[in-house]
Amino acid sequence: MRHGVNTVALVVFVLFFLLVTVLGFLASRWRRAENALHLDEWGLGGRSFGTWITWFLLGGDMYTAYTFVAIPAAVYATGAAGFFAVPYTIIAYPLVFVFLPRLWSVARVRGYVTPADFVRGRYGSRALSLAVALTGILATMPYIALQLVGIQAVLDTLGIGGGAHANWFVKDLPLFLAFAVLAAYTYSSGLRAPALIAFVKDILVYVVIIVAVIYLPMRLGGYGHIFDSAAQKFGTINPATHQPVGAMVSGPKAQFAYATLALGSALALFMYPHTVTGVLAARSRTTVRRNMAILPAYSLMLGLLALLGFLAIAAGVGKGVKGYNSQLAVPELFAKLFPDWFTGVAFAAIGIGALVPAAIMSIAAANLFTRNVYKEFIRPQATPAEETRVAKAASLLVKVGALAFVLGMDQQVAVNLQLLGGLWILQTFVAIVAGLFTRWFHRWALLAGWAVGMVYGTWQAYRISSPATRHFGGNSATVPVIGRIGYIGLTAFVLNLLVAVVLTLVLRAARTPEGVDETAPADYSAEAGDPELADAPQPVAAH
Repeated sequence: MRHGVNTVALVVFVLFFLLVTVLGFLASRWRRAENALHLDEWGLGGRSFGTWITWFLLGGDMYTAYTFVAIPAAVYATGAAGFFAVPYTIIAYPLVFVFLPRLWSVARVRGYVTPADFVRGRYGSRALSLAVALTGILATMPYIALQLVGIQAVLDTLGIGGGAHANWFVKDLPLFLAFAVLAAYTYSSGLRAPALIAFVKDILVYVVIIVAVIYLPMRLGGYGHIFDSAAQKFGTINPATHQPVGAMVSGPKAQFAYATLALGSALALFMYPHTVTGVLAARSRTTVRRNMAILPAYSLMLGLLALLGFLAIAAGVGKGVKGYNSQLAVPELFAKLFPDWFTGVAFAAIGIGALVPAAIMSIAAANLFTRNVYKEFIRPQATPAEETRVAKAASLLVKVGALAFVLGMDQQVAVNLQLLGGLWILQTFVAIVAGLFTRWFHRWALLAGWAVGMVYGTWQAYRISSPATRHFGGNSATVPVIGRIGYIGLTAFVLNLLVAVVLTLVLRAARTPEGVDETAPADYSAEAGDPELADAPQPVAAH
């Protein structure tokens, strides 16, 4: 690792950062609405994004700076297990193609801004809606923090921040500045800012990855040498565990855990508030369906991105360093082998790749708080203008919380909580997705199933230790009955579903009131331009 500031790379990085800052503020004038003080405008971009804007927005939303850093880092550290993100994104799109258009339609007809709005309207349950909203906020917070971790990795490799012996303010000043810019243009422009910046971010990411997988192997002696180097490393025996440090191919015992993690992650992907926000901002149902068909192009990019972990091994990144932080593998690979100017381009891709999702995540969390906590329980008479003001303030608080989280806690805690976030958000799947197709489930049964899934999953994760932490040290444990190691989140999801089914049968037999469904069957297939959209009612705070 080079020491001191990489001036050329830093200048290129700063230039791109200034470019996206300007775009972020100009976005407030892009597709300007007649009434900007409405949550549909600030929080959903006026529900006006076409196919390509939505594609870039969702790509920028899901394939983040942490993806850029963490996926190759996992491959660098463990080998084949790190590739789980590739099959899960492949599995996800056919699944969501089935139900996301229905969610878009009912949200457009009824004026829903969040998935919790839909749950409130479908089941007539404030408690279930609150559970979905709070789960979304809870799962999103560590995700935002990890985007700042991605920026930190780049800043550390660039050599700025005052060094390890500087006082905390000087050391973290660049991160403060990045945070301040992000907060300012998100507050000003809402969802339009990350939508516009996503064009720059995604183009940079594609360019950097394509160049990396072609140019870097030429520097390293070809892919044959790269895979030989990786196999040699993973064949090394860990003296603490007396097991190989990794594997080029997952062994039989690890394959069930790999498969369940991929399936559970695929089910959870579009339950996150920020991905749903990107979908609801689309102009039409057709736009959503087209995007589910073309978004797998990002899965190809993700596979190429994962290969960078092997390239880092072949380049000798971190070799011989005790306790090496694998999340620095990609930044240090770029700094070691790319020309300085292109290192700046690559670091800009990672840095901007943090700003786009962090902005969308903070907006999505603010929408949830405003619609499903503030308006539902605190001020039911809030006007659209007041909702927008509260959402803007909430988005700032969310970012401040994420920044404090990164600065005040160990990064491993942020990683562990993000893993928990995937487990938690998966527990909202039954209430949301089942509700898009049937009203059979009882609202109290769904709430009980959610609670069982949350408690069981959190408890099991708490019991797992690792060399880095005593608790929350992993996401796989023995599956009851089956007796094999599998993803805790998927096990919790199955328990959630079983409880919801059994209690629904019991509560229906007891004739327990089911709540009022304010939706109609036609709502789920409505397209932009249909007559019912012209008279779409706004959701109310209480029935």
